[in-house]
Amino acid sequence: MGVIVADFVNILKLCVGAESVEDLEAWQVSQAPRWPRGRAVHVTRMWPKRAPEVLAGGSLYWVIKGQVLARQVILGLEKVEGGDGVERCALLLHPEVIRTQAAPRRPFQGWRYLAPEDSPRDLPKGRAADDALPEELARALAEIGLR
Repeated sequence: MGVIVADFVNILKLCVGAESVEDLEAWQVSQAPRWPRGRAVHVTRMWPKRAPEVLAGGSLYWVIKGQVLARQVILGLEKVEGGDGVERCALLLHPEVIRTQAAPRRPFQGWRYLAPEDSPRDLPKGRAADDALPEELARALAEIGLR
């Protein structure tokens, strides 16, 4: 039996400054007046080399306090210029923050591609949080490569 390969790829990114999914949601609500209606925006330095795969159904998975806890569907990519004149990539996101099963991740810079088969599953709707692993255990598992 062959391996099923998805036609899309996700992006994994640290949610710097957020202590919880609620912090991410609150920050996005506070920034909403600056963004296109019905979308959230996250600006990153680099343009994805695999942009067609990202746009074919990918999501931005958020790492919060060492664990993947949520995702947002990526609706588009736009070039934006920062105040410093440097061109960057704006990830246009669906405003709904979808909670996922907790999955420990070690810190990293920038963002990483995340294959669908390696992505944490969504939590059932109406379930605010999964039982997250204690932080020390999550960190220890991440250090030995067990997510």
